[in-house]
Amino acid sequence: MSVQQLSPVIRHPLAKGASRAGDRVLRALTALAGLAAVALLFGILYQVFHQASLAISKFGLGFLGAGEWNPVTSHFGAADFLFGTAVTSCFALLIAGPLSLAIALFLTELAPRPLRAPVGALVELLAAIPSVILGLWGIAVMGPALANTIEPALRSVLGFIPLFSGPSSPAGLLPAALVLTIMTVPIVSSVTKELFGSVPRELKEGALALGATRWEMVRLVILPHSRSGIIGAVLLGLGRALGEAIAVTMVVGHTPGIHASLFATGDTLASRIASEYLGATTTLQISSLAYLAAVLLVLAVIANLIARAVAGAASVPGAVAR
Repeated sequence: MSVQQLSPVIRHPLAKGASRAGDRVLRALTALAGLAAVALLFGILYQVFHQASLAISKFGLGFLGAGEWNPVTSHFGAADFLFGTAVTSCFALLIAGPLSLAIALFLTELAPRPLRAPVGALVELLAAIPSVILGLWGIAVMGPALANTIEPALRSVLGFIPLFSGPSSPAGLLPAALVLTIMTVPIVSSVTKELFGSVPRELKEGALALGATRWEMVRLVILPHSRSGIIGAVLLGLGRALGEAIAVTMVVGHTPGIHASLFATGDTLASRIASEYLGATTTLQISSLAYLAAVLLVLAVIANLIARAVAGAASVPGAVAR
């Protein structure tokens, strides 16, 4: 059908009115969906901070530096859980970051084409494994393997470093960090794979044509072009690691404390909330757990905002050149 034949239909008053009505309905539905998401976010924020108000008024910011958590004496502090959260999340990212970059580079630049799709799907399938299954695997398989072989080997070689000293244990900060690594890799590798795939082909081929090796092309073209996006992807992985509760609860040892060794047991913000909230007996204990939730929420929001800001900087013209 030609444009001339379509013209009367497009310009017909009924069709034009129907189109405008559809536009109005679409606009209203999408606006309602956006407002619902914003309302849900503010509703969660209000509920968490409202429930934490008693602990906030009683402990103030000193709650963040206090190390004691004793429901019997009604003394509560978040320092031990902040330490456990920071150690497990940061150590997980130290492993997941380079591993995810290597996976993304393999899938975009080095892997044979027939392998790229199935290997990429298998890596992303890790994100579909329920966290409780990973926690169970950590207890039954990974924890004993760490305690019997890997931790003694690390202690024999690097025992002079406090991080790798102390007795071995199937539960502790190291197993929790490794479980978080497994859960973080699919997110970071998926984002970085898309980043590497978006690098203009002309830049890569130009570098190779000028005599650069494959590694030099990766180092001088792909990584600088994707630098800001990589940082954003790692920060998104950090947001994922901060909020994991079930798997970490099963392998971290659930023992508050600040220890120099990764082999020691510990606890995290999310783990403490998940394991204790339903059994809380006093109003102050419930409010203190909500205070932990508020701290965790703030940390996750900050990580995501920084990730968005860094990723947005990558799209600014001239950002790569800088």
